[in-house]
Amino acid sequence: MALKSTNPTQTESWKKLEEHFETIKSKHLRELFAVDPNRANDLTLKWDDFYVDFSKNRITSETLDLLLQLANDVDLKDAISKYFEGDIINATEGRAVLHTALRATKDTEVFVDGANVIPEVFEVKQKIKTFTNSVVNGTHKGYTGKEITDVVNIGIGGSDLGPAMVVDSLQFYKNQLNTHFVSNVDGDHHKELIKNLNPETTLFVIVSKTFTTQETLSNANSIRSWFLESQPEEAVSKHFVAVSTNIESVKAFGIDEANIFPMKDWVGGRFSLWSAVGLSISLALGYKNFESLLKGANKMDEHFRTTDFEKNIPIISALLTVWYNNFFNAESEAIIPYTQYLNQFATYLQQGIMESNGKSVDRDGNTVDYQTGTIIWGEPGTNSQHAFFQLIHQGTKLIPADFIGFVESLHGNKDHHDKLMSNYFAQTEALMNGKTKDEVLSELQGQSLTSEQISKLLPFKVFEGNKPTTSILVQKLTPESLGKLIAFYEHKIFVQGIIWNIYSYDQFGVELGKQLAKSILSELNEESNSLKHDSSTQNLVAFYKEKR
Repeated sequence: MALKSTNPTQTESWKKLEEHFETIKSKHLRELFAVDPNRANDLTLKWDDFYVDFSKNRITSETLDLLLQLANDVDLKDAISKYFEGDIINATEGRAVLHTALRATKDTEVFVDGANVIPEVFEVKQKIKTFTNSVVNGTHKGYTGKEITDVVNIGIGGSDLGPAMVVDSLQFYKNQLNTHFVSNVDGDHHKELIKNLNPETTLFVIVSKTFTTQETLSNANSIRSWFLESQPEEAVSKHFVAVSTNIESVKAFGIDEANIFPMKDWVGGRFSLWSAVGLSISLALGYKNFESLLKGANKMDEHFRTTDFEKNIPIISALLTVWYNNFFNAESEAIIPYTQYLNQFATYLQQGIMESNGKSVDRDGNTVDYQTGTIIWGEPGTNSQHAFFQLIHQGTKLIPADFIGFVESLHGNKDHHDKLMSNYFAQTEALMNGKTKDEVLSELQGQSLTSEQISKLLPFKVFEGNKPTTSILVQKLTPESLGKLIAFYEHKIFVQGIIWNIYSYDQFGVELGKQLAKSILSELNEESNSLKHDSSTQNLVAFYKEKR
């Protein structure tokens, strides 16, 4: 087994953390700041164009020391080496986990089964570059000789969420191509899209490692049928390309073998946007920007791989999640980006984090008796302030939050950006300090209210505060900085999985529903109602068949 198996709750550091938690759990952040004038400086990490302030978290230097000891007790350093060097750390599927190799520099050596994979990575990148440039500059034309104007990515899960998030996040840098994404097997989804497309000027990118994924193939075949209503069979090769390992099935679909972009089994779907799965990103932004995205991720890789734990941004962030999840029993984390461009970022991270670490069996196959993955959610500020922030401020749940902001706006509207960022700073301060009973009383006494009115209103205006936040400030949203940000969360996922002693890179939990869906689909197409399910499912299927 490549990764060592250590039950974190049996380590000496965990036991010390439990004792320490009892002494700190009721301490207020106001108090922690009051007794330590250097707290903000001591708990802030500056790296490249990132400024990460951990000081508004419910920790002390002792907390951090114990969490870092926990990382050592589970031999995180050894795990990081195996992660980057191509060891079989996805042991349940017998695979390496090497999305980091996809953004490595050309002189890097990473071996899988005795072969250095980097030359092949760069071959695929060159193929992406050549194809991207031919479409963007108009060399690659449609069957009737017209230039491509629209690109449609057909995929689901990591084959959709990653590319869709990046293209949306970096739309400021987009070229002339219109980019669309089809994922849901819901037929209304693709119908709404294609009714506004011209088949003569549209390129379809089908992303499916096995070329058997039900949702993706259903959408691809339906769109192909629509395409062939107005175009001849031989036109398919000019308008459809694929990212897949199943060469024969892709060719049978009508796609030219030259337009098949390969994938490797050592790249998990939810970490695959850096691979040929990112072809739609390259087409939408241009290859140069795609390369900058990879460069940013590689910079974060190097920071994570080489920086001492106490100065390591992904490691400290991951340890804080363990602290809140396993000691404070905080089951969710909010991701709040203060830019509308990152409106899909939390949705993307939901798959990355919850599919990876939503596990209840440890690396020895034993059921765990401690909490693992966290629930991830969030929306951009300031919209979210007018939606769910009430729950974070005055609700009964403890919800740690990452606040992501940028020093520079992209369009340079200083007035709007200052208003946006004033809310960013104000919310973390308000969540930390809250508003005491005395402060509320003083405020109400300054208004034209009776004593009785003040007494009734007082408890509703009190804010407990002591709500933890991490502030991530980046200079500017660019392809490179987004690459760093995504890689930061990828490595955070990895560290959490190592500490929780689980396998982060399989996803067997998504398979059961798929298996049942196949059998139910066959039943929906049969006349018989003799269904072998629980009574609820049986009734639902029967009702659907009767009414459809």
